[in-house]
Amino acid sequence: MTDFTAKTAVVTGGGQGIGRAIAEVLLRAGARVFLAEIDAEAGEETCRKLCTLGAVEFVPTDIADPASVEALRRRVETGGGLDLLVNNAGIMARKPLAELGVEEWQRVLGVNLTGPFLTSRAFAPLLSASRGSIVNIASTRALMSEPDTESYAASKGGLVALTHALAVSLGPAVRVNCVSPGWIDVTALAKSARRQPVVLSARDHAQHPAGRVGRPRDVAAMVLYLASEAAGFITGQNFVIDGGMTRKMIYVED
Repeated sequence: MTDFTAKTAVVTGGGQGIGRAIAEVLLRAGARVFLAEIDAEAGEETCRKLCTLGAVEFVPTDIADPASVEALRRRVETGGGLDLLVNNAGIMARKPLAELGVEEWQRVLGVNLTGPFLTSRAFAPLLSASRGSIVNIASTRALMSEPDTESYAASKGGLVALTHALAVSLGPAVRVNCVSPGWIDVTALAKSARRQPVVLSARDHAQHPAGRVGRPRDVAAMVLYLASEAAGFITGQNFVIDGGMTRKMIYVED
């Protein structure tokens, strides 16, 4: 297993879902983890669940707010350096185009795209000093769409582009990569107050060439690899983790 002993990571949106899985994998690898999370209930609950694995701290953060990101940077800096930034936090406003307000559009882009810009800018000096890395969590929605997802698709497409721009600007000291998950079932990693039973059918699994719907740890494993020394020659790339769905041709048959 990759050894992250004596290393420090920040995971935005680390209180639930994929972010929580990433935090757990990093803790098991020996890292100290800061959970930058806007939902206090989720952040505190995840800290209680994961504290037996290692050093984990919840820092209330709205990554779309420059002042909040600066407060996060100051808190992390008091603990020493930083080796890994995982820009995972994200939201969706799923509405017909005619009903999508400008404020909703701007909030989605603020969290999903401006947020990673703010955190990357804030932590670049610490990451340069440690020769660390950034891993952005985008989505296959950057490459394909369903109806009524304009703001989400635009933000994730922008995040893929931001990844290669940062890789060029911050290299060679800092490597920057992106993971684009497909259908990942995060039901079991929602906070307790919102958790629902997992409901997946055989048809759901069969849609994937890999034979199943994705799990949060599938994404977490890729993040751990990209942050490791084994991935030292990889930067500016986007890795699709979707069980093969974006490679599957779909025809409507009569």
